[in-house]
Amino acid sequence: MSKRVVVIGGGVIGTACAYYLNQSGWDVAIVEQKTIGSGASHANCGLVCPSHVLPLAGPGVMGKTLKAMISPNSPFSIKPRFDPTLWSWMLKFAGHCNQQDMLTAGRAIQSLLNASRQLYDELFATESLDVEWQTRGLLFPFLTRKAMDHYAHTDDLLGEHFGMRAIRYDGDAVSQLEPALKPGLAGGWHYEGDAHLRPDKLMSSWRSLLQSRGVVMHEQSEFRGFASLNQHANRAITSSGEIEADQFLVTTGAWTPLLNQQLGCKILIQPGKGYSMTMPRPAKCPAIPLIFEEHRVAVTPMESGYRLGSIMEFAGYDASINPRRLDMLRTGAAHYLQEPTAEPVIEQWAGWRPMTPDSLPIIDRTPAFDNVMIASGHNMLGLSMATGTGQLVADLLSQRTPRIDPVPFALLRR
Repeated sequence: MSKRVVVIGGGVIGTACAYYLNQSGWDVAIVEQKTIGSGASHANCGLVCPSHVLPLAGPGVMGKTLKAMISPNSPFSIKPRFDPTLWSWMLKFAGHCNQQDMLTAGRAIQSLLNASRQLYDELFATESLDVEWQTRGLLFPFLTRKAMDHYAHTDDLLGEHFGMRAIRYDGDAVSQLEPALKPGLAGGWHYEGDAHLRPDKLMSSWRSLLQSRGVVMHEQSEFRGFASLNQHANRAITSSGEIEADQFLVTTGAWTPLLNQQLGCKILIQPGKGYSMTMPRPAKCPAIPLIFEEHRVAVTPMESGYRLGSIMEFAGYDASINPRRLDMLRTGAAHYLQEPTAEPVIEQWAGWRPMTPDSLPIIDRTPAFDNVMIASGHNMLGLSMATGTGQLVADLLSQRTPRIDPVPFALLRR
């Protein structure tokens, strides 16, 4: 008889874990307080980017962060408020803003990113999922020669420490590579190994596949805690009833710190709000996804649409959408693209990224229970890390030797 696992949280991490656990012979149920894929997995930029190995915390970042906080037009902001948990997070973050921690975190991030990139190829080769999967890389165009040359240091660092180098395009060579860009740019850097997809289609297709294979979906069901005996959880208590299982997996993303009492431990995650705008494809639509580093705007051309996204707001669990932030996406893209937007705007969206101080996710058992695991805190790379996380969790719960070293993702790390 197969063992049963309850996955609490139906975002891309929970869904990926459910898939690989199901593939490993587990009887799987998902508990989701809203609907599967309705949170940060719904309208993010859809990038699967092994090039993003560097953590948010790095040398000199705290100075830039403090400067950004006082700038009204910064894509990064912190809402002033009395919030000791945010202050604690910021202190931990500051402690990781050094070269050694950056490289250590980067190596762990890369292990998940590379595994996930390979697993996505395998997933789409073996399963009939309608996700608009494209493997055209990721392009970083630059307006100014100063910024273009400054990024060369980042590319050198990626090449030296991670074996990850971009192809450099100077001047109008970048607009020849991507004709949707304006002429006259300083150039750009192209990471050929990255890919992209449409995240809402991934979630709906994956949901249907899992249902067809017997995975039970408990949607509109709020998780309230565990019934347990001697540090062993027996049942998940939800608003729609109690669910028995042998193992429990918490994949609630930015919501995880709100479950500290139920989990019996302190999860140091802050919700980092990101924004996106989805619209029809412009007549001159890019073929390659773009990130404009100087303005912190990402552009994702999908087969069935077009998306601008980015911004990082530390505003707690404020779900409101700030129109000024959306305007920043438009104006930022307008510096680089011949047709930066199209009408009508189909969706304006904001969602919370689960940010950890060291940019590493938590993939570990909670110390309060011997059969409750947490897989949360994937920062801005949940989609990029989902398949690798799912495989790692399936390996750990199935007591197989994991393909990825789980030690860097321990709950009680420094």
